[in-house]
Amino acid sequence: MTKEQIGRINELARKAKTPEGLTEAEQAEQAVLRRAYIDSVLGNLKGQLDNTYIVDGQGNKRKLKAKGTEG
Repeated sequence: MTKEQIGRINELARKAKTPEGLTEAEQAEQAVLRRAYIDSVLGNLKGQLDNTYIVDGQGNKRKLKAKGTEG
């Protein structure tokens, strides 16, 4: 997600709060940009969690596992 895209999301959010509101095309653009932002955040979080380790009391490191997985 680029700074320009985030700026556009904010611009559309401000315009949506005005009495004139957003056109249908702007609403569609806003929905696409918001989805891209959410996907970007989730991807970054997943990448961070994939590289997270738990250290037990003896100093042993083990990879953090997804909730619901066994082992």
